[in-house]
Amino acid sequence: MTPQELIQVKYSGSVSIVRDYMNISAQTVGILIIGILVWRVLIAYHNKKDKSRFKSTYFESSYSKHWRKQK
Repeated sequence: MTPQELIQVKYSGSVSIVRDYMNISAQTVGILIIGILVWRVLIAYHNKKDKSRFKSTYFESSYSKHWRKQK
């Protein structure tokens, strides 16, 4: 492209539209990545909390241990 064509493209507004689309695309990808990271951190926190939870033996009985069909 010649310098004259570059100047025409710049001032016609087509370059700014591409820049806006790239900016929106980059923000979308960034939000997606951050969302996935937060999701994974919350899952790890929940699993850690679940493992440390005290499990009560109040409802355990000989019947409740064998109530399902044995295969």
